[in-house]
Amino acid sequence: MISVSTIFFSFFSAVALLLSSYIVYLVIIAPRFNPLRKLAGPPINGPLHNHMSPVLDPFRSPRTHAAYVEKYGRNVRIRGLGPWDERLLPLDPVSVAHVLKNSTIYEKPWQSRRLITSLIGCGMLAAEGHVHKRQRRVATPAFSIQNMRALVPLVFSKGEELKDKWMNMSQTAKEGQVASEEQTSGQVEIDVCHWISRATFDVIGLAGFDYHFNAIQNESDELFAAYKEMFEIAVSQGDGVRTVLGIYFPILNSLFPDKRAKTVYRCQETIRRVAGKLVQQKKSRIMDGEKSGSAYTGKDLLSLLLKSNIATDLPPDQRISDEDILHNINTFMFAGSDTTSLALTWTFLLLAKHPDLQARLRTELLSIVPTTPISRLSPEEIESLYNTLQNLPYLNNVCRESLRLVPPVHSSLRVATQDDEIPVSYPVHLSDGTISEQKSISVSKGSFVHVPVEAFNLDKGMWGPNAWDFDPDRWDHLSEDVLSLPGLYSNLLTFSAGPRSCIGMRFSMIEMKTFLYILLTTFTFAETDKRIYKANVVLTRPYVSGQFKKGSQCPLIVTPLESIATS
Repeated sequence: MISVSTIFFSFFSAVALLLSSYIVYLVIIAPRFNPLRKLAGPPINGPLHNHMSPVLDPFRSPRTHAAYVEKYGRNVRIRGLGPWDERLLPLDPVSVAHVLKNSTIYEKPWQSRRLITSLIGCGMLAAEGHVHKRQRRVATPAFSIQNMRALVPLVFSKGEELKDKWMNMSQTAKEGQVASEEQTSGQVEIDVCHWISRATFDVIGLAGFDYHFNAIQNESDELFAAYKEMFEIAVSQGDGVRTVLGIYFPILNSLFPDKRAKTVYRCQETIRRVAGKLVQQKKSRIMDGEKSGSAYTGKDLLSLLLKSNIATDLPPDQRISDEDILHNINTFMFAGSDTTSLALTWTFLLLAKHPDLQARLRTELLSIVPTTPISRLSPEEIESLYNTLQNLPYLNNVCRESLRLVPPVHSSLRVATQDDEIPVSYPVHLSDGTISEQKSISVSKGSFVHVPVEAFNLDKGMWGPNAWDFDPDRWDHLSEDVLSLPGLYSNLLTFSAGPRSCIGMRFSMIEMKTFLYILLTTFTFAETDKRIYKANVVLTRPYVSGQFKKGSQCPLIVTPLESIATS
C-alpha cells in the first residue's frame, strides 16, 4: 500500500519539476527565440549584467542614450533585470508614438502597477483596460478648461501666501544679521524644493477636495504628514532590493514588514480614515443638494468627480466605486503635488544658474503687474491677469525649456500584451552588424518597451547640438524634426502622449506659471556653494551632494527685490 508520505513526496516532486522546467524555459529557452535579440545593442558582460543603471541614472543617461543612437541606431536592444528580460529602447519618434498611442497593446507592467497600487491604490496611474477607461471618463469633466480656470484664484492665493512666508523668513534673517552693507540685504538660504512642495500640497488639498492642509504655515496636519511621509520617505528612502522583493513576493511585507512597509501601512490608515471621511461628507452634501433642488456648488476635483459619477447620462456600469474615488484622489495628490513642485524647483535652479535669463523673464513678468495688489483683486480680475500671464512669450519659452531639460518623469515602462509590429522611420541596426531598411520591428507578447522620456527631450539629433543646454530662445525657431515629435505638450514627452497622457496638464501649467510670476516679481534667486545633482527616485529629484539620506533638497539664495533696489 502506498504511504501518504510517498504521495506527498511525489506531488511536490512533480510541482518542483514543473516549476524548474518553467524557469529553465523562461530564463534560457524563451530568450533565444525573442525577436529583439536580432537588434543591435550594448554588450552583455555576464548572465547577471544589465543596462538599467546607465539608462535610468539621469547623471549618465544623456551620454548613454547619445552613444546608443550613434552605435546601435534608434531602436536598441537592452538587457533588463535578467537573461529573460530583453527590452526595446525606442529612440525613433514613430516607434514611440505607436507604443503610446496603442495603450491597450502596450500596458504598464503588472510589477509597476503593483508598486503603485501598494502606495496609492488602483487609480488612473495604475489602472489598465476598461477600468482605466471608466475612471478617465468619469474624471475628464473635472479637468475641463472651465473648471481649471475656476481654480486660478486659489493658486494665486497660495502663491501669495508662500511669498509672504519667504518675506518673513528674509526679514527674520535680516534682523539677525550684523549690520553691514552686505549682510542687511535680507538674503536668506531657502530650500526651494521643500517649500514649494508644501505650497503645492496646499494647492492640491484645496483644489483636490477642499481640504486645508495649511502646510505653508506648519506641517502638523495629520493628513498632510501621512501623504508627505509616504511620498518622500517611503518612496525615495526605501531599500531598492527589498522593494523589488516586495513586488514579486508581497506576502513578505505582510509577514516581515520593514521600516518602509510599516510607514506605508501607517500612512495609508490615516489617509483611509481622514480622506475617506471627506469623500463621504462630500457625497452626502451632493445628495442633499439633489434632494433639495439646490445643487452643491463645490468646485474642487472631488466634488466634480462625485457629480460626474452620478450624472444621469453616465450608464450605471460606467460608474466607479467610492474606493476608486479615494484611489484617484490619492493619485491626484501624488501626481498633482510632487511632479509640479519638482518642475518648479528645477526651473528656479536653472534660472539661478542663468541670472541673465532670470532677469529677462522678470522684466517680462513685471510688465504686467497690476497697480492694485493681488490680495485686493477680485476673482474675475485675477482670472483676467492669468489670461495675460499665460500668453507671455518668454514665460512660455522658459516653462517649455525647463520641462524639456528636466522632465520630472525620467522614463516609463510598457509591456506588450500581444505580438506586434512596431513601425520605424530610421534604418534598423541588427546584431550581426548589418543595417536593415525594414519597415517595422517584431515584438513578442510579454516584452518590455522602455519609453525614454528624457532621451527624447534631450536628443541632439532632433533638438540640435545645444540640446543639453538651457536655451529658452530655441522655442522661437523649432526644426521640422522637433515639430514632428509625439507629445501632449509642445512636442515633449514630459506629459506623455496618447490615451494615457497626463489628465492634469492644464492645472500643472496654471500652478507653474502662477508661482513663477509671484515669486520672480518679488525675489531674485542665486546658487549656493552646495552642489545639486539629479537622481531618479520614482521622479527626477534634486539632492545635495553627500546628503542623500536627508531627502530631496534644493537650497538657493533668495533675496527680496526691494532690498536690492534700496541697497
